[in-house]
Amino acid sequence: MATFISQVSFTDKGAEAVRETCARAEAFRQQAAALGVEVSEIFWTLGAYDGLIIFEAPDAETAAKLMFQVGAAGHVRTQTTQAFRADAVGGITSAL
Repeated sequence: MATFISQVSFTDKGAEAVRETCARAEAFRQQAAALGVEVSEIFWTLGAYDGLIIFEAPDAETAAKLMFQVGAAGHVRTQTTQAFRADAVGGITSAL
């Protein structure tokens, strides 16, 4: 499984419906599970982004599908990055 980190920003629609943010997060977990994605953490944050999601997906295509589905709902915008643990980076850089 590949690891992804998604930075989340509320849209105007999402900010107006902020009281339902925890329910939407639970729906996201269920949506992710249906795609074979494991959500490790969901954080609400202060600063440049309103939230952070850490999840593992079978591949980048599945991660993209999940993020497209989330964005289509209109409550958040996401910026998602694939992340690598030290053991993976060690394997990548050992061939250099």
